[in-house]
Amino acid sequence: MSSVTIFVGLDYHQEMVQLCVLDEVGRVLTNRSLLNNTNVIRKTAERFGTVQAAAIEACCGAANLAQELREGGWSVSLAHPGFVARMKQNPDKTDFGDARLLADLLRVGYLPKVWLAPERIRRLRRLVRYRRQLVDQRRNLKLRIRAVLRENRVKPNERMSAWTKRWRSWLEREAELHEDDRWIVAEHLEAMDRLSQKICEVEALLIQKTQDDLVIAQLLRLPGVGLVTAVTLRAEVGQFDRFQSGKQLAKFCGLSPRNASSGQRQADAGVIQAGNPALRSVLAELAQRLAWRMKGRWSKLAARLLLKGKNRNVVVMAVANRFVRWLYHQMQPDQLTLSQAV
Repeated sequence: MSSVTIFVGLDYHQEMVQLCVLDEVGRVLTNRSLLNNTNVIRKTAERFGTVQAAAIEACCGAANLAQELREGGWSVSLAHPGFVARMKQNPDKTDFGDARLLADLLRVGYLPKVWLAPERIRRLRRLVRYRRQLVDQRRNLKLRIRAVLRENRVKPNERMSAWTKRWRSWLEREAELHEDDRWIVAEHLEAMDRLSQKICEVEALLIQKTQDDLVIAQLLRLPGVGLVTAVTLRAEVGQFDRFQSGKQLAKFCGLSPRNASSGQRQADAGVIQAGNPALRSVLAELAQRLAWRMKGRWSKLAARLLLKGKNRNVVVMAVANRFVRWLYHQMQPDQLTLSQAV
């Protein structure tokens, strides 16, 4: 094998991978399409020299390939697809150009990297997201049932809360619906029951798979944090110490305020649109509990912000932001070790 140091860019596809190999000065040694196979990729690249580093654009399946290459001794990084796209000077998109761009960005140290989660975290992430999909399907069924009621101008007693046992009993037996609409509602309710059962099964599996996880155990000790919040944080964040600060973690969670300024012009409008939507959702729900239902530092913060005239939604997101920044310090490895000892 040659002693030349090389940099590898891989444009990933399910069946094929575009491999680009550059030397230290940026010369293209090869740029060709290969089978999506770890051994084939390694043998082809290593013919040209010693692999200094490799880059793969993050997408479905790329993490698995990156893990296999790492196990073979390569230094592999996942690239952020959004930032890589912004760095392209050529508007044309080809596998040839994408692989070369990845290798070149890696060579000059400009590659925007994302975290490669361990296999255990990736499996947990799939379970958590599957549960979320089931919950979304159940919510859609509820919306369809409400649509049927609106179309028939049927309203329940105002003293009944929606989706309680009493409300459902009224819906099944007393609601004035045509037999066709009643059949549709019955089908939706049956599907909801099946989804609820599946959600319970997924949650039982999550408990089983995470019973020895120290991070989740520590999260569950915090006020207001339940199973869904804990496993979502663990699955989506993974390791809290991979962030440099609590502010950076809050930005990743989509809880930082949006700001656009130029010269004398400054505009603030809600929270940033980027970030992890699953984390933002569960943390907003957690902030609701901390701000309005529980006593402590977070309810005091919410009260102070309300006195300043802040909107309740703004208060909730502010509490979520502060909580995540506080949580960052509580979940560092030394704090987890200390908590385990106690």
